[in-house]
Amino acid sequence: MNAPLALALSVAMHVTWNLMARHLPRESNPLWWVLLAHLVLFAPWGFWELATTVVWSLEMTLLLIVSATANVVYFSGLARAYEHAPVALVYPLVRSSPLFIAIWGTLFFGQNLPPIAWLGIGISVLGLLVMASSAQQGSDRRAFRWAMLAMLATSVYSLSDKAATEHIPSFMGLVGFLSVGYLASWISMTLRMHRHTRSWVPAQRIDLASLALGGTCIGLAYALVIHAMRQLPAAEVVSYTNAGIVLAAVLSIFLFNDKVGWQKRIMGVVIITSGLGVLAMR
Repeated sequence: MNAPLALALSVAMHVTWNLMARHLPRESNPLWWVLLAHLVLFAPWGFWELATTVVWSLEMTLLLIVSATANVVYFSGLARAYEHAPVALVYPLVRSSPLFIAIWGTLFFGQNLPPIAWLGIGISVLGLLVMASSAQQGSDRRAFRWAMLAMLATSVYSLSDKAATEHIPSFMGLVGFLSVGYLASWISMTLRMHRHTRSWVPAQRIDLASLALGGTCIGLAYALVIHAMRQLPAAEVVSYTNAGIVLAAVLSIFLFNDKVGWQKRIMGVVIITSGLGVLAMR
């Protein structure tokens, strides 16, 4: 599968999951359930592929540890940020990671992006910041700190995942690789939930259809992103996935009639799309 097709399928799955999550009760902790669904549906096959098709080395082991640790930090930072600010502010900030991915890739991995790629990434990140500014007032400053932590974690696991593609020949091997991080993150979420609620399971369940769809989308969408990194730099791949934010914003405004801060969100959509157009010219 080529990179454009993998990214298109990933964006479709990402948007599907995000639109579905809008209609799930927050008390059910939907992310906990869909991570569990992914681990049940896909992780066993992925773990088998990872164990049997990869030639293990110290480098590969370190990449797996770094990626899994960064995933735990990402999900923890995201959850803490959502405690202090709405999704409309937090998520665009977290998705601004391509700029840091490009910087780390240049400094530590010798990746040389052409000037037009830097321009496209910079414009799209500016659009994300404009979109974040559309959030309602009253957000706690602590949200920014946690969102930045999640964004930095994204840049770390994106680069380690990119490096891991050289060692993992199969797509399901990639699923197994990311499932290690998802398992660590799910365990971390469970322990944190138990500390706060004294319960090992969310107070409310979600239906089986949402479980199956969410578990499929949340895991395979990112596996497709890692697959696309076989052919393209990590910063470019993650930038292209932000087309999902554009599509979700347009659908929420015009299909679900969500008009809160719609002018800035539309402006952000236009700027992000322009940046991705510039990036595609490179």
